[in-house]
Amino acid sequence: MATGNKFKILMHYLNLLKHNPNYRTLYFAQVISYFGTMISSIALPYQIYLETHSTLFVGLLSLCQLLPLLFTALFGGVLADRQQRSKILIFTNLFLALCSSLLIWNATLLKPHISIIFITSAIMFGLSGLQRPASVSIQQQLVDKKDFGAVGALAGISYSFGALGGPAIGGLIIAHFGLATAYSCDFVSFLIALTCVLRLPALSHTQKGKDQSTFSAFKEGCQYAFSRQELLGTYFVDFFAMIFGMPMALFPAIAHTHGGPKILGLLYAAPAAGAGIISLSSNWINRVSRHSVAIAVAASLWGIAIILFGLSHQIWLSLFFLVCAGAADNVSGIFRQMIWNQTIPNEFRGRLSGIEMISYLSGPKLGDTESALVAAAFGVPFSIISGGVLCIAAVAACCYYLPKFWNYRAQ
Repeated sequence: MATGNKFKILMHYLNLLKHNPNYRTLYFAQVISYFGTMISSIALPYQIYLETHSTLFVGLLSLCQLLPLLFTALFGGVLADRQQRSKILIFTNLFLALCSSLLIWNATLLKPHISIIFITSAIMFGLSGLQRPASVSIQQQLVDKKDFGAVGALAGISYSFGALGGPAIGGLIIAHFGLATAYSCDFVSFLIALTCVLRLPALSHTQKGKDQSTFSAFKEGCQYAFSRQELLGTYFVDFFAMIFGMPMALFPAIAHTHGGPKILGLLYAAPAAGAGIISLSSNWINRVSRHSVAIAVAASLWGIAIILFGLSHQIWLSLFFLVCAGAADNVSGIFRQMIWNQTIPNEFRGRLSGIEMISYLSGPKLGDTESALVAAAFGVPFSIISGGVLCIAAVAACCYYLPKFWNYRAQ
């Protein structure tokens, strides 16, 4: 597309932030919070590997983070439809900041407590399960439908900024200033995010029938999700792709043999670099009507890139394939969000956001555990390559058994 058209699209994104102060405040809170979270996301597994020298323990950390998330993401989705979403964001950012302060204290000890890392990390992911449905669903109340495409692209940009800059800077911070400083950055990011969400308006909840029990509300949300194959397809494709093709639990071990925390930061940042390239060239998105096909193709390309990553022996080549994987993942993510925004009514948005979060975050966490277990049994390269192969097979199975997902066209 011509440079002039790209500039117009970029200006459209910027105008949304300029002329919608409430969304701008929320977006800034999301960007800052995610940036800090990405710094701690490499500090936690690196500290575990530093203390135990075991990829299995790194995988168990991810499993420990997942268990509370499975419960709170679903409950958080119901809560987001029944309570003021801005209040949920205030509560969660406050307690996430307190958890970060505990990690700071633990990192300053001569012999950090592994149990504190596991427990605190689990609590933080549980809080994230409450936070994300409210953070995602409140966007529908702040932004017009015509701007949903811009919201998806801006979400990709914020993801790229945090996932690229957070690990890269986090690796440098750990290498030069230590783990306590890395956790301090996360603590400050939550305080800034808390200040931002305190400025959001007190929007009413959206669920009809306030006298529903929590279980009934959750059941109603699940029934809606399972009645729409196009939604199930977005959940399952991402879920299986992340389970089988997510080798991030192996990054500390790979970095340990190639230069330490600086390389660790680059490994975590490389997929975000690819995602950033897609976000900055997303002008083609609105010309694609087969959103589900785009998701399936992108998830398959992710699997291929992971296979090539596992086959590579030079660090620069490994980083290149991770960049390619991140680009494919962001394409899938953008079209997933577009399908969600176009097909989910606002009164279900919080509950469906909880289900989305399970597919979006539990997949990588289970993927960390799976890759760590396979690596412990058969070695790191086999774990990565076999995961990429299974990723492609799982995507093909989803498309075959969910024909309405494969045939979905945007209205």
